[in-house]
Amino acid sequence: MRTRSKLLAFYLVCLSCFRLSAQEGGKALFSLPPFERAVVCIKHFEGLHSWKDYPYVGYGHRLLPGERFTAAMTERQADSLLRADLMKRFASFQRFGKDALLLTVLSYNVGEYRLLGSGKRPKCRLVRKLESGDRDIYREYVSFCRYKGKVLRDLVKRRKVEFALFYIP
Repeated sequence: MRTRSKLLAFYLVCLSCFRLSAQEGGKALFSLPPFERAVVCIKHFEGLHSWKDYPYVGYGHRLLPGERFTAAMTERQADSLLRADLMKRFASFQRFGKDALLLTVLSYNVGEYRLLGSGKRPKCRLVRKLESGDRDIYREYVSFCRYKGKVLRDLVKRRKVEFALFYIP
């Protein structure tokens, strides 16, 4: 399991990432209900997508066939869409109990199929460990930091922040 000093380091990464002092950050960010923290975290890392980001709109919603959303949506519409997306994903991970929100936030960025598997793609190692009862998952969680085979520093930072915000020891 993670030691207290490592969790404190993650906490400090969260605070610096969200540009909060330790005093206001501890009260503001960590006092929010977990679902609200997830919304704030995703909004921070995804940002509001523009028309250049097609097929993504709002805060990273991937357009599905038949959907008529545009990049011209308001922040309020984008927030509503993000919350609806998170609730749908959360339903897929409810069986993981206290790790459900952590997996939901990760799946919002990498896709449910990458975690739960689909077709010929097997379940990821992170999910297999959780299913076996092993909760020492930091290394597996942070391993989701590659884009086109390369480790991206910003994705590593994002995973550390997510883990600090949503992992419940």
